[in-house]
Amino acid sequence: QVQLVESGGGLVQAGGSLRLSCATSGLAFSSRTMGWFRQAPGKEREFVASVTWSGGATFNADSVNGRFTISRDNAKNTVYLQMNSLKAEDTGVYHCAAARDAWAKRPEQYDAWGQGTQVTVSS
Repeated sequence: QVQLVESGGGLVQAGGSLRLSCATSGLAFSSRTMGWFRQAPGKEREFVASVTWSGGATFNADSVNGRFTISRDNAKNTVYLQMNSLKAEDTGVYHCAAARDAWAKRPEQYDAWGQGTQVTVSS
């Protein structure tokens, strides 16, 4: 059974930092691209960042470039999202997901999803 479980969300003031984790099981983790997406109330799910299976390449949405860093630990089957200089517009539910395509950035390219963790940034 495939499971992706996010943690690390919470309430933080603008300018603060959070580190999200996504622990996985039942997944060929070290062969999958891993991504983070977020969804704000009333908005569509949007791509935040992704990392290829080896960690050799990462991709960020323009809105988070220079502030967020995605990384992975294949020995722990876990992917992380370090979020710095948080803004109110970063508020939303953050989901991790797994894809087979190294360049996957669209939600439909991801076939396994976690339930999400809430991030709220107060201004």
